[in-house]
Amino acid sequence: MSLKAQITEDMKTAMRAKDSERLGTIRLLLAAMKQKEVDERVELDDAAVIAIVDKLIKQRKDSIAAFEGAGRQDLADKEKAETAVLTAYLPARMSAEEVATAVKAIVAELGASGPGDMGKVMGAVKAQLAGKADMGQVSAAVKAALAG
Repeated sequence: MSLKAQITEDMKTAMRAKDSERLGTIRLLLAAMKQKEVDERVELDDAAVIAIVDKLIKQRKDSIAAFEGAGRQDLADKEKAETAVLTAYLPARMSAEEVATAVKAIVAELGASGPGDMGKVMGAVKAQLAGKADMGQVSAAVKAALAG
């Protein structure tokens, strides 16, 4: 079953269970997916759905930081609950060691050295690790590999 079909089934299950918080988050995700399909006139594959989920999670993390900074713990908790629902649709993430190893292999493969090659390396790394690793962690690993 594709990830898109799984999300649709989860929406139906949440409707039947009257789980309004989960249902709202899943509907938000489906709306973002539909928007991407309509805007780009494409059928989303699992990789594209994972990219959308990643983007929504990043937005939630930014919102949580802003709400906690403003003393609005109630809104931060709501965002954390949405993040938990969205995280269920991501594949298992790579550990920091696995990311560092993969980045070192790509840097060696490209023959990159120094911070000037960061863009070239990030492009290659994103292609290979998209959806499998946190891109903030990947960026730090690339900087470390190019500095050393």
